[in-house]
Amino acid sequence: MKITLDWLREHLDGDYSVADVVATLNRIGHEVEGVENPAEKLAGFRVAKVLTAEKHPQADKLQVLTVDTGDGGTPLTVVCGAPNARAGLVGVLGLPGAVVPANGMELKVAAVRGVESNGMMCSTRELELGDDHDGIIELPANAPVGTPFADYSGAGDPVIDISITPNRQDCMGVRGIARDLAAAGLGTLKPLDVPTIAGEGAPTTEIRTDDPEGCPAFFGRTIGGVTNGTAPEWMRRRLEAVGQRSISALVDISNYVMFDLGRPSHIYDRATLTGALVARRARNGETAVALNGKEYSLTDTMTVLADDSGVHDIAGIMGGEHSGCSETTTDVLLEIAYFTPERIALTGQALALTSDARSRFERGVDPAFLDDATAIVTAHVLAICGGTPSAVTRAGAPPAEVKTVDYDPSLSATLGGIAIAPERQKEILTALGFSVIEQGDRWHVAVPSWRRDIDAAPDIVEEVTRITGFDAVASVPLPRTDGVAKPTATGEQLTERRLRRAAAAAGFDEAVTWSFISESDAAPFGGGTWSLANPISEDLKVMRPSLLPGLLAAAQRNQNRGADSIRLFEIGRRYLSDAEHPTLAILMAGDKRARGWQAGKAAPFDAFDAKAAALALLEAAGAPAERLQVMEAVTTGSIWHPGQSATLRLGPKAVLAEFGALHPLLTRAFDVDGPVMAVQIFLDAIPAKRASGPARAAFTPPALQSVRRDFAFLAPTNLTAAELVRAIRGADKASITGARLFDRFAGTGVPEGQVSLAVEVELQPLEKSFTDADLKAIADKVVAAAAKVGAMLRG
Repeated sequence: MKITLDWLREHLDGDYSVADVVATLNRIGHEVEGVENPAEKLAGFRVAKVLTAEKHPQADKLQVLTVDTGDGGTPLTVVCGAPNARAGLVGVLGLPGAVVPANGMELKVAAVRGVESNGMMCSTRELELGDDHDGIIELPANAPVGTPFADYSGAGDPVIDISITPNRQDCMGVRGIARDLAAAGLGTLKPLDVPTIAGEGAPTTEIRTDDPEGCPAFFGRTIGGVTNGTAPEWMRRRLEAVGQRSISALVDISNYVMFDLGRPSHIYDRATLTGALVARRARNGETAVALNGKEYSLTDTMTVLADDSGVHDIAGIMGGEHSGCSETTTDVLLEIAYFTPERIALTGQALALTSDARSRFERGVDPAFLDDATAIVTAHVLAICGGTPSAVTRAGAPPAEVKTVDYDPSLSATLGGIAIAPERQKEILTALGFSVIEQGDRWHVAVPSWRRDIDAAPDIVEEVTRITGFDAVASVPLPRTDGVAKPTATGEQLTERRLRRAAAAAGFDEAVTWSFISESDAAPFGGGTWSLANPISEDLKVMRPSLLPGLLAAAQRNQNRGADSIRLFEIGRRYLSDAEHPTLAILMAGDKRARGWQAGKAAPFDAFDAKAAALALLEAAGAPAERLQVMEAVTTGSIWHPGQSATLRLGPKAVLAEFGALHPLLTRAFDVDGPVMAVQIFLDAIPAKRASGPARAAFTPPALQSVRRDFAFLAPTNLTAAELVRAIRGADKASITGARLFDRFAGTGVPEGQVSLAVEVELQPLEKSFTDADLKAIADKVVAAAAKVGAMLRG
């Protein structure tokens, strides 16, 4: 929402500066996003008069002008190529040192085809005052020569850009902002001048509402004999300052009242209407061509304004191209209606159509302002365009019942944190338009019709405290016990912290990706269960079922920028049908090791790198990594490479992680050069630690040296090394403290269908050293345990 200081003074009387306005707005909850002074970009430009104009001696299309700058000095020589440059013309001269707003060029004294030029005569486009570039600006002959052009044009009016929160529909006009400033003590709100215009006879076009749910009230009148010329200069200047292009008097009047009072309206050319103008539901398949030139397909959930020939207006959002006013318009119909905010919002979302009118109607305009708005718009039309008005037709009735809130003034201290005297609270509420009836300690506060956001006592507290100033809220420390503060992080948060440190220490970079992805990105991962009906973008529509799409997109961006080795991790949530699931995902792509003189070619990542990362991070998370079983992947085919992926489980059903190479079709879909390795660790599947304390005694280093023995087994090719190692560890838990695979061989000397697996077993004596008999007994247990899983000691 933009306003100008001069426009604000139309409603707010007082002695204040733009700095006062900005400071007060920020203090009472209206964030000022910026202040722009158009005069700054017009510095160095002044009103000047062309004394002589002669043909350039070296160029047919250029003229050499002598220009009076009004300073009493010698006229300046200026080279100009504008076709309308001539002696006697009063225009705008840019002096050396001035910067042209349109292109940022600094003007300098320079020779143009052999003739020195001391500035530039400017067009409206060069000064960003319009689109005309066919000639230089022509000012009235009596324009004061030598006057800075910013002062002459009135461009010295600062423009204040305010961020209005969605609940403050009353501040979508200059008057609403002035009301808040007056309540805060910055000036006095001027009374609103509402003329009395009776009109003559009934409107020549009938109006009615056949959709009381979408359009409860439709007021209007006709005005005959108007002349639709150019709006007054003061109105055009204000509209252009807030970003509205001046079109014609009738259109500008409608826009001006909308920005001035927050009340949209529409003015129809009666010559384009056939029969009655009716607010009704659209019919499925109907279309409307809006003022933006686009055609929209309508449904029966939308409210429109139509006559016997069809739809003219998408109600409350945008008027129709066919019925707009033009320079030939002589008879008009004013439309001042109240549209249900929810209907406007849903229609705008469905059509993806935004407008200044929609932003006001969907927030909720003042339902009690229809008669006054009709009179104000009529008065502007009569004053600027002339004509004869009819009486007002009122179809339906707006929802203008008075809302009353019970309020206790002591709530400002207990709920708002500021003790405000009841008299001051009443003064604030009255200035904001509320009516207060006191009954002892309780008040009955009547809510003004323009404050749709006020429902209960806390809303009243917000009003009195924000006008007083939230900076008056005392800083009160929270109570705490003496000594060292107790830890507040949950077990889940502590686990995530450890994992972040462990992943970063292992050389991975943390990524933070969107929780929403596109439907196409979610499809390979089973699709998204949850999606938005009205997303910001189709690329951010579905809540992610996996963290891998975001990491793949990040890898693709990094590869496009020349990254050779990508190691990413992310801790976040997957959103499945049953709940949110905390997950750690890792992605590795490109080179694990760069090429060099020792190893030669660069080495890519492989599935074993993914497995090693998964086991290391599971151990950091507190999972029993030594007890995990490697089993087949759950989603082989669509996500994982069928021969290079697996899961880590605690039993057949408890899947703690999945790892391996991603399917080539998946990486190709995300435009990532492969192979790509990935890990997903399901943090909510990791068993929680015991709450009763440590399950075993503190570690005591053994007094005796450990013993290592190697065993070589012949095993079926379908027996995993992990299964064999796990069986050996369990052969004698008291003596065997470790076992690891150190060799795998298949080929000469090994029967077909079998493989040789060599395992190193670590034995730890406790009270005395092992004897030969002890070692043989343990070895027999190892061989027996291996035999149970199908492995035989190799001879």
